Amino acid sequence: MTFPHPHRLEIIAFLKQLRFDIIAAFERLEEGAMFEKKTWNYHGEGGGEMAVLRGNHFEKAAVNWSGVGGDKFPMADGQGPFFATGISLITHMANPHAPTVHMNIRFIETSKGFWFGGGYDLTPMGFPYDEDTTHFHHIAKDTLDPFDRHLYEKFSQNAREYFYIPHRKKERGVGGIFFDHFNTGDFTSDLNLWKSVGNSFLNTILPIYDRRIHQDFSVSDREKQLHLRAHYAEFNLVYDRGTKFGFQSGGNPEAILCSMPPLAKW
Repeated sequence: MTFPHPHRLEIIAFLKQLRFDIIAAFERLEEGAMFEKKTWNYHGEGGGEMAVLRGNHFEKAAVNWSGVGGDKFPMADGQGPFFATGISLITHMANPHAPTVHMNIRFIETSKGFWFGGGYDLTPMGFPYDEDTTHFHHIAKDTLDPFDRHLYEKFSQNAREYFYIPHRKKERGVGGIFFDHFNTGDFTSDLNLWKSVGNSFLNTILPIYDRRIHQDFSVSDREKQLHLRAHYAEFNLVYDRGTKFGFQSGGNPEAILCSMPPLAKW
């Protein structure tokens, strides 16, 4: 096992370009407001950059990048030094009929091995639309099928299991795809699949937002949205692995908690 991985810089460059493209697309949709960016340093190696947008359509959106390393992998003993890099993205929309979307892709390496992870999932805040759900899953399936026609079924089941809120006895939203510790032994194929997932993200969500952000809504619609946002916050604080990894690795708390909604009600 070579550490650092010989493709580390290529992977970081891809993540930064993808993040740039997503930020640009969200700013075009917002028509005015811009992301505010803030860099942070990690106590070991590296750091990251937060980018947060607050506008008329995106009540809050965060598109963050990080690349951090240290002497001891925080989630398991015996792995030795580690490096983790990825994009983490969340949206909380002003219009209750426009769903929250989450996307994360990451690459993690230790002295013992490396793997890819990530995915995206859709969470309507009280107003699920079949056409939106169908579109979202259709793009995910079309992205994965060229690599292996069994992957969509596997990754979508992973999402159903992972994005489940036990104390609410329900899934967080309408699903998506999720994978972790992905390493088939064919690095080139795995890298291309991982990149394809990242590159397909905007195709999953922009057509949905084009349909929903100008839709009329009522005060009661807004109340329903805020109560369901509370369920989202509960999942992220209690169960989400990314949140746990961020805190256990000594990451930037402000960046870790960017996923939290700007307003919620219990």
